Amino acid sequence: MGKRLRTLAAILTVVLHLPLGASDGSAASLPLDRLNLPPGFAIDTYARVAGARSMAVLDNWGAILVGTRGDSIYAAIDADRDHKAERVVELFSDLKVANGIDWKDGWFYVAEQHRIVRYRAPDLETLAKAEPEVLYDNLPDDRWHGWRYARFGPDEKLYVSVGVPCNICRPNGLEGTIIRIAPKGGEPEIVASGIRNSVGIGFHPRTGDLYFTDNGADHMGDDSPPEEFNHAPSTGLWFGYPNFGGGDHRTRNFGAGKQPKSPTFPVVTFGAHVAPLGFSFVPGGQLPAAYEGDVVLAQHGSWNRTVPDGYRLVRVKFNGGSTPVGQETFIDGWLGEDGEVWGRPVDVKPMADGSLLVSDDHADAIYRITYTGQ
Repeated sequence: MGKRLRTLAAILTVVLHLPLGASDGSAASLPLDRLNLPPGFAIDTYARVAGARSMAVLDNWGAILVGTRGDSIYAAIDADRDHKAERVVELFSDLKVANGIDWKDGWFYVAEQHRIVRYRAPDLETLAKAEPEVLYDNLPDDRWHGWRYARFGPDEKLYVSVGVPCNICRPNGLEGTIIRIAPKGGEPEIVASGIRNSVGIGFHPRTGDLYFTDNGADHMGDDSPPEEFNHAPSTGLWFGYPNFGGGDHRTRNFGAGKQPKSPTFPVVTFGAHVAPLGFSFVPGGQLPAAYEGDVVLAQHGSWNRTVPDGYRLVRVKFNGGSTPVGQETFIDGWLGEDGEVWGRPVDVKPMADGSLLVSDDHADAIYRITYTGQ
């Protein structure tokens, strides 16, 4: 309790007496000049946040709420609205794998490893003092792939990814699924299954269809299996795992086994082990019109590949509707030619002006991407 009160006191001091021009939220410069961007684009450091992963953007508060794979959630506060956080404060420090977060209608939602909770949050001061309301407390409680991703859908329900506690195994219960739950809680509904570990969920801005990333199995070779970007236009689809390690690549233990139903294969595949995570459909207002409706997706990067791959942002091009028609590297350079890694993108979220925020849990940073045309 003492630590919670000290944290609360620090937050209230920041919220009520934040000095303009402070810079501790973006201290320690990063080598952004190593990044390769398309002509006319710019990237800058918005904040430095320890272990920054999933983000919830609250433009009207001048704040970004930031989840981690640890026990903490932070708020990066831009009080003077100059697109750089002056302060980063720890909102919560007693959670269990606080990766999955979203905000809706005055409530802050957190998908922990073992449960889903929400906090009353009409403003940052109230959130700092709020106690959790438990919505569901029976998620598979296993650290392996226990970092959830959470996102509200157009149906006003919270979608949460539930990974499998293994590399390749037969899932049980809610394992290997994307579920959804009502804002006030209750029993979750399985929306999609046969998913090894999704850490990115989004909804098409026109159709409302669900899209999600999935990380393929390890130890199937340097170039197998492919990583996935999936489309779920309806509920009840099965996406192949564990019979398929990724894409149409069969696994050794389950490849010849009986399939629950006909698999739905990804609409886009990436190279093996690049670890696709969070993404965002590009809104209008900041980036060029040609990007609007496309996806910018974070590839966290490989850990078990002879030659490292990933560590980049990828643009998935759409045809103006719900069909992807291609992909290309958007920004890279977090992986040097000598194999040195200084950054690993995790999540992508738009701001109200159409610029994009990207979190990085290796560099402990949040970047802001804009288009200047110069």
